[in-house]
Amino acid sequence: MKGKFIVITGSSSGIGKRLFETLSKENTVVGLCRSGGENAIVCDISSIEAIDSAVEQIRKMTSRVDVLINNAGYGLTGACELLSDEAIKHIFDVDEMGAIYLTKRLLPLMDKGSKVVNITSACALFPLPYRTMYCASKAGMHMYSLGLKMEVEPFGIDVTSVCPGDVKTPFTVNRLHEYPQSERYGDRIRKADEKVASRNDKRMDEKKVCDKILGIIDKRKYKPFYIVGAKYHVFWFFKKILPDRTFTWFIKKFAS
Repeated sequence: MKGKFIVITGSSSGIGKRLFETLSKENTVVGLCRSGGENAIVCDISSIEAIDSAVEQIRKMTSRVDVLINNAGYGLTGACELLSDEAIKHIFDVDEMGAIYLTKRLLPLMDKGSKVVNITSACALFPLPYRTMYCASKAGMHMYSLGLKMEVEPFGIDVTSVCPGDVKTPFTVNRLHEYPQSERYGDRIRKADEKVASRNDKRMDEKKVCDKILGIIDKRKYKPFYIVGAKYHVFWFFKKILPDRTFTWFIKKFAS
C-alpha cells in the first residue's frame, strides 16, 4: 500500500500506534487520539462534537480517504448488574458508536477502491462472563461491519471486521475494572478477572498481530471478517459444530 490517505483511530498506543508508524512510511496517515501528536488530531472518539471537528480538519487536508481503520477501544470488566450506567454508556460510545459516527461522516470522502477496516475483537464472536459489555460493544461493531459491507459494495468500497484475540499491548493494562461489593457475586468477578490475567504471558505478540493485520489491510478484496490467532480459529470451529449450550459452558469454564 503506497501513496494512500489513511485515517486511524486510537493511534497513540498498542496496535493503532504500530499500524500508524508502519503505514506512515509510504502513505499519508492521520491519527485520531486523545493525546494528539505529529500527524495526529486530538479527538475523543466518544464525543460527536470532537468527531465533527476532526472530520472538518480531515476535509481540509484531502478530498478522498482511501482507508479508514477504526481501532480505538478499551476493555471493561464487571458484572452487568453492578456496572454503573456511565461505564456502560461510555464503552459503547468508544468501542462502537464513535466508530459508526466517524465512518458515517467520512464515507462521503470514500469511493471506488476505498476501504473501511474495523478492528473489533475475538470477543465479538465469543462471549465472556464479566466482560459482557465489552463483548456486546464489539459484537455490535462486528455486525455493523457486515451490514455496511453489503450497503457500500455497489460503490466499490470494501469493508471488513478484523477480530484479534488477546495481544500483549497496553490495552490489557488500561482495561477498566469495577468490583463493587455485592453479596450476590461475592469474589467471583475478581477471581474471573485474575484467571484471565494469569494468561498474560500467553498473549499474542503485538508485532506479529500487526503484521497479520497489515497483510489483511493490503488485500485487494476483503472477506467479511478475519480471525487473528490460531486458538481463536479453533474456538470458531467448535462454535460452529457444538450446540450453543455446550459451547457457552466451555467458554464459562475457560474464562471463570
